[in-house]
Amino acid sequence: MTDVSQAIRDTARSLLADGVVDIVIGFEAGTLPLRSSPCFVRDAADTDRLVWNMSCENNLARYLPWIEGKVGIVAKGCDARSIVGHLKEGRLERERVHVIGVPCQGILDRRSIEHRLGGKEILEAQERETELLVRGEGFEVALSKEEHLHASCRACRSRNPVIYDTLVGDPVAEGEGADEYVDVREFEAKPPADRWAYFLAESSRCIRCYACRNACPLCYCRICFTDVTQPQWLGRTANPADTLLFHIVRALHVAGRCVDCGACDRACPLGVDVRKLTRKMEKDVEELFHYKAGMSPDEPLPLATYSLDDPGDFIQ
Repeated sequence: MTDVSQAIRDTARSLLADGVVDIVIGFEAGTLPLRSSPCFVRDAADTDRLVWNMSCENNLARYLPWIEGKVGIVAKGCDARSIVGHLKEGRLERERVHVIGVPCQGILDRRSIEHRLGGKEILEAQERETELLVRGEGFEVALSKEEHLHASCRACRSRNPVIYDTLVGDPVAEGEGADEYVDVREFEAKPPADRWAYFLAESSRCIRCYACRNACPLCYCRICFTDVTQPQWLGRTANPADTLLFHIVRALHVAGRCVDCGACDRACPLGVDVRKLTRKMEKDVEELFHYKAGMSPDEPLPLATYSLDDPGDFIQ
């Protein structure tokens, strides 16, 4: 089995030493167990900082529009699809980025693990082949990694990068055959009043910290609609109406672009179900336009392309 961390370090070191890239964006060990942090390496001598594990949760494509020069980036499946999105929207030139593709087994859900442990403090975590060994004061528990994958990883059909310049690690089996929208279909089956009540309850917990927006790889506007004052589209308070409108408009902005990487969900400090709306949009775009975001650099964007075959059922 390939030592993915070492392969990433070797690749990054070669790219930097040979002047192929000016910077490599990857992950380094965090200061807490089950935490890996984005890191930016500019010197080949610093590549030993780079790691790869099931806590590398950030979508690093988030940083690409803001970095100048030639960039090397470590990209799992959903990151690679986000990179395709940047390419298609003209936010990135293909020759400016070297994609270090990493097949992904999924990202661990820290909240699920903490809930399983009843809030006990984790002092050490060690990944094994199928298990995660966690230790703390007075306890040691082996947990199934599969049972504690993040929700966005359970039915993922894009575990292998769709584009890459260098592939490190062995390709993994995709989630073929799994219904990734089963929960959305169950939600759609509920009465409208119940769906509306759910969104009101979820948005009422939002503190408008914008962590979901700031973590999203496709929220790259230099001035967000929430920050515009002339005209002011919505209030910047925690007023329930303004908060709900923020989430609705953000979901519409990422429709046909969201790759369901789960970055927004993991970033929310209060655990608001921010994926419910975006996944509903993702499902609708896939069913109406037969389009899945970020799968092909050549496929036209569904909401930016006119076709006589577009469904028009909404027109009365």
